[in-house]
Amino acid sequence: MVPIDFDIIVFKEDKVYVAYCPELEVSSCGNSVEHAKEMLKTAVRLFIEEAEKMGTLEDILNEANYAKDTSGKWIPPKLIATESASL
Repeated sequence: MVPIDFDIIVFKEDKVYVAYCPELEVSSCGNSVEHAKEMLKTAVRLFIEEAEKMGTLEDILNEANYAKDTSGKWIPPKLIATESASL
């Protein structure tokens, strides 16, 4: 499997914690923050493995604004800021 770095954002919906990877638009959930993060890592791994099998991984990563460095490693887009806002 191609090694991939990604961000994890966790939020709570009722009694469930949801972990979300904004770069790949993949999410999962768990009964604690750590459980949700582990479940997301599994979901991302399965997503990457399936995209590799289908031959679409490079297209997906390019569309998600990943870039390859000179060594061939995929570099994720940088998450600059998150905040809670109200209107």
